[in-house]
Amino acid sequence: MLITIDTTSAVPLSEQVASSARRAMAEGSLRPGDRLPSARDVARSLGVNMHTVLRGYQTLRSEGLIDLRPGRGAVVTEAAAQSKAVLILKVRELADVASALGMTEDEVVQLVRGALRSPGQPVPHA
Repeated sequence: MLITIDTTSAVPLSEQVASSARRAMAEGSLRPGDRLPSARDVARSLGVNMHTVLRGYQTLRSEGLIDLRPGRGAVVTEAAAQSKAVLILKVRELADVASALGMTEDEVVQLVRGALRSPGQPVPHA
């Protein structure tokens, strides 16, 4: 199955839906122009509410990774080339690690800014 969830995880189910699709894009399983399974089919196969799946799809839409159109469903956009999906996945991982370390948003932003100013150089500690 393209989209998987872990019902024991503290991560909201809708975010798990979005994350599964992002991962498929990053790995190349989903490419621009591909259709995601219908929200109804995903909900049925995962045993969750269809609106949970739609919330995950809306997240992907807001990130520019999919286009949602009535009658056409969810389609992976050209902007969802592997690099963007990978970057979004990495940013989410960074946010999770930073949160686990107790870092503030400002500290994380400062680290990212430092990395952008000096690509390839060690990132100074916040």
